[in-house]
Amino acid sequence: MNLVKAEKRLLEILLQKSFKYNEKPIFKLVSGRMSNYYINCKTTTLDPEAMLLIGHLFYNKVKALHINAIGGLTLGADPIAFATAMVSGMQDDAINAFVVRKKAKEHGLMKWLEGNIREGDRVVIVDDVVTTGQSTIDAIDHARESKLNVLKAIALVDRQEGGRENIERKKVLFESVFTRDDLMSIYKRT
Repeated sequence: MNLVKAEKRLLEILLQKSFKYNEKPIFKLVSGRMSNYYINCKTTTLDPEAMLLIGHLFYNKVKALHINAIGGLTLGADPIAFATAMVSGMQDDAINAFVVRKKAKEHGLMKWLEGNIREGDRVVIVDDVVTTGQSTIDAIDHARESKLNVLKAIALVDRQEGGRENIERKKVLFESVFTRDDLMSIYKRT
């Protein structure tokens, strides 16, 4: 797959399906703050064409790390982790997907994490959108509590509102496929 074309097409899909903008700050964020733009990545990450593009782009970002698994806080991370795991399998380089629950399971083994992971596994934490980075940080903390070796965090979109810095304070490298500036630059041209 041509990764430059894949990235360009995925950005188009994000703008079409996930990005909303208004001159006035009418969108309420999880933090309670109001914003003039909103990025609902689920409409992109759950789209079949976008899933394939995401899988290839994220796999390309992690393959050199030789990780055992990829995952993050449910629900934003799930389609990204699943798509990446599937593409890794298509490349004969199996990377397991895992899910970090928002709260520990209340029965059975009462685990925070689900998936084929073991203590000491090398993992990457993913997320769809990073604003403050708290969801990603929660996933990092729970992965570390489960004795996983967190090598990196990758987001589909970084809103550029302090999340990168907050995540990097946890001593985890961070990168994103796109930034708010990328989306706004294309949006302004349309």
